[in-house]
Amino acid sequence: MRTVNPLLVGLSACLLSLVMDAAQANAAAPELNTAPVEYQPIERTYRLDGMVEAVNRTTVSAQTQGVVEEIFYDVDDVVERGAVIARLRDTEHRARVAQAAAEMKSAVAQLEQAREEHKRIKGLFAKQNASDSEMDKANTALKSAQAKFEATQASLEQAQEQLDYTLIRAPYSGITTKRYVEIGEMASPGQPIMSGVSLDELRVSVDVPQSAIPAVREHSQVQVFATDGAPIETGGITVFPFAETGSNSFQVRVALVGQHPNLFPGMFVKTVFVVGEQLELRVPAAAVVYRSEVTGVYVVDNAGQIRFRMIRVGHRRGDSLRVLSGLTEGEQVALDPIAAGVALKQQAAARAAAQAEEGAQDG
Repeated sequence: MRTVNPLLVGLSACLLSLVMDAAQANAAAPELNTAPVEYQPIERTYRLDGMVEAVNRTTVSAQTQGVVEEIFYDVDDVVERGAVIARLRDTEHRARVAQAAAEMKSAVAQLEQAREEHKRIKGLFAKQNASDSEMDKANTALKSAQAKFEATQASLEQAQEQLDYTLIRAPYSGITTKRYVEIGEMASPGQPIMSGVSLDELRVSVDVPQSAIPAVREHSQVQVFATDGAPIETGGITVFPFAETGSNSFQVRVALVGQHPNLFPGMFVKTVFVVGEQLELRVPAAAVVYRSEVTGVYVVDNAGQIRFRMIRVGHRRGDSLRVLSGLTEGEQVALDPIAAGVALKQQAAARAAAQAEEGAQDG
């Protein structure tokens, strides 16, 4: 009678248990959701630095002559629209206004007198109690009084306007950037008083090489990013119709939409112009695993076998990453790397158990 080795019986039972555990693990493993690695049409872009500019930039000048008596704002002050920036001495201007007002009052009295006289002569003329020469003289006197009234009225308006010019006001809300006069200086018409910019409307100015201008004109699409990478909403694009002498580059202006409290004129921003389209091999970003210095994905073949594959990726766009190396078109990758890692361990355990069983049978 053949004797059974107890040691072999125990080993066989242990191997059988491992195989059954692996089979149960495979049965309990969830079905993995996968996505193909495929080529996708991606916009081809051209990246350049741009400078933020204020749409409204103004140097306020004096419009009348006078000594600067008060300056209410200095550099880097916030000014509201219509606020008085500086005041010129107005003594002479007020005297002219008073003189023009007196002349106006006299002209009004003369006009009323001429009208009454004209009315009286006209009544007598209708009754044939006044001659033609008297009627003509009354008409001439009325026209003369009317002309004098209009002249004095214009003089009064001009004097009042010159008085208003002694108060130099801000044309819009903004920030003062430069001051040109001091208190006590004589300001003349056209002399700069203060410069400022408005932060309500901003734009970006970019110098684009002439080789890229045809594509920029064709697509008219641009993205602007702040220094921290945050996107900035843009409006229309204006391409200048001439190139700068020496650099042969074209200036392109990009309008910015809305308010941007963290942007100021003179700051640099990143601009990305769309200049065409290209095909890129891309993989879903959710499928990519980052382990220390290793970047990879779990690839699932047609038989359901899982392999961890190291890859190199490029820039992200939307929900996908560009594949630089490690994958080919059509391969399937697991969208849930955690579940894929668990399934990979289960498959490895099952293979180890199967190999152990084969080795035991051969023994």
